[in-house]
Amino acid sequence: MPRAATFGLFYLAVFLQAGAYGLTFMLPRLFATFDANEKIVGAMLLITTLATLVSVSFSGHLSDWFGRVGTLAMACLSIAAGLALFGRAGGVGPALVMASVLLGAGWGLTYALAPIVLTRLVAGHERVRAFALLTVFVMAGFGFAPVIAARIEAAGGTIAQAFYLTAGLCFASAVIFGVLIGPVRRHAVNPGPEARSRLSIATIGAVLRSPARLPVFMVFLGASVFAGLNNFQTVFADDRGLSYADFFLVYTLTVIACRIGLVRFSGGARPYLTIAGLQFFMVASVLLFLVSGSSQVAYVAVAILFGIGYGASYPILAAMAANDAEPEIVPQTLQLFALTYFVGIFGFPLIAGWLIVEVGTPALLSVVAGLAGIEAGLALRRGLRG
Repeated sequence: MPRAATFGLFYLAVFLQAGAYGLTFMLPRLFATFDANEKIVGAMLLITTLATLVSVSFSGHLSDWFGRVGTLAMACLSIAAGLALFGRAGGVGPALVMASVLLGAGWGLTYALAPIVLTRLVAGHERVRAFALLTVFVMAGFGFAPVIAARIEAAGGTIAQAFYLTAGLCFASAVIFGVLIGPVRRHAVNPGPEARSRLSIATIGAVLRSPARLPVFMVFLGASVFAGLNNFQTVFADDRGLSYADFFLVYTLTVIACRIGLVRFSGGARPYLTIAGLQFFMVASVLLFLVSGSSQVAYVAVAILFGIGYGASYPILAAMAANDAEPEIVPQTLQLFALTYFVGIFGFPLIAGWLIVEVGTPALLSVVAGLAGIEAGLALRRGLRG
């Protein structure tokens, strides 16, 4: 298989499975069909979270046993099975628990291992471009899945059918990854055997002693900002009489456009200054949202600024995590990067939910703006130090 075809199929497989995460926003609608409330949704997402964190922690062990691309194929099968179980669910029970475990385990593995596979296919100076393109396809799948689900419902279908459709796409993704096992090995920049990938106390310590500890920590802050703004966007929009669909559509299109632009950009001579500049757009977006009220124009501006700030800075930050690490611990660095990302994505909503109930949404947005400012400041400090 030619190298270009290998990359094309790899990104297609990533796109096909990425819609699974976007469908998690549809779980309240799905659960409502069998009279399960938001508490049940939260409980199932907690199970998904735990499965995700465990799978990321052990992704290196699995890839050492089955190979990274082979493990990606198995992960997509896990996601497909989980989505199909969700679609079939007729009530609260063991099937929902198993669906949550399968979805979380599969998503954690695909998120952790796909960038590691890319580092084997591209040289260091190509990583920003490769990671940007990877996140374009992830964002496209994630962002459009809820839109497709809404279209299915509008056409008279059921939300369960959206889960079945996405399960089929994830199965196709598993088949593609299976086909790519040989071509990825042949087109590797370093044709030798894959380095050991498993996380251990020693390798975690090595990562934390390296310059890569900064992007590993920064991605936790960014994920917390993302979760605080996006996971509760329906709440913000309902309070202000806005349509959350507008936010997600504008945000998704902005992120895709920015990341396509990054495909032709390697981060510049001082990439951390680039990251800082972009993340100050993220700070501006949260501050604007804090004071914008029910203005539709401002709402669209918030989505655009957040798409530029968070969406464009993330792939550069991921590339810096790989580039700042010693070559022998790049796989472990990217796994730890994924782990801290998921801690922010799934952990911060617990704090955010408490803030909304006990203090109110302005308090949450103030905290989110503060976290965004800290992340941008850390990037600026690193960039100025060279």
